[in-house]
Amino acid sequence: MPTSPDASHDAWPILTMMREWIIFALCLGVGGHVAFGVVMHAPGLWPWSMTGFYGLLSGLAVYGLVQAGRGAWKLLRHTPKFPSKNGPNASW
Repeated sequence: MPTSPDASHDAWPILTMMREWIIFALCLGVGGHVAFGVVMHAPGLWPWSMTGFYGLLSGLAVYGLVQAGRGAWKLLRHTPKFPSKNGPNASW
C-alpha cells in the first residue's frame, strides 16, 4: 500500500471512492441532525412535514462546506513535488 497521499489517488481508486462516500454519508447525517435539532428546539421555524427535505438540504450544505474546507486545506498545505535547488534546504 502506498504511503504518499498522492499515490493513493492513482494506485487505489477504490479507497478514494470509499473515503468520499464516507465523508458524504457523514455530512448527510450531520445535516439530518441539524434539521432534527431545529425542529425539536424551534418547531415554529420548520414544520415536521419538511424535516426530511431540510435535512437533505442541510446535509448537502455541510458537504459543500467540508469540500470547500478540504480544497482550502490542499491549497494551504501544497508542497511542490520537486523542490527548487535554490531553496533554503538545498544541499550544495
